[in-house]
Amino acid sequence: MIVAGLDGSDSSWRATAYAVGLARRQDALLVLVHVLPLHASAMLAGVAWMLADDDLALAEELRRRVVEGLACTIEARPLRWEFHILRAPDVVAGLTRTADELRADSVVIGASRGLRHRLFGSAGVRLVKDGRWPVIVVP
Repeated sequence: MIVAGLDGSDSSWRATAYAVGLARRQDALLVLVHVLPLHASAMLAGVAWMLADDDLALAEELRRRVVEGLACTIEARPLRWEFHILRAPDVVAGLTRTADELRADSVVIGASRGLRHRLFGSAGVRLVKDGRWPVIVVP
């Protein structure tokens, strides 16, 4: 089983494409995971419900795009895949929990960029340190 993180960024779409190819070659189940962040500060301010609606709308849009993309591929062997949406403090915690619960063979993630990467470190590096499975970071 291959677990891949998808957040809608360009690098996460490239990671998803890589994971699709890997799952096809290995005839493995592909589990795409979209992690909805826990907005602790927003919950204190009482606006968590607005953020939750936006997060779910993005997750459903990602699911729709995945379904459309996979429907366009013509392969001799169909791809077995699932799309999971879950809440976690951050993407690393969500992917770690999913990979551990499902006993993943590997985890695929797009390369981190931006301010969060600079402040907290690369999600890929954190997954390597936290996990017990191979991690593939796609640029």
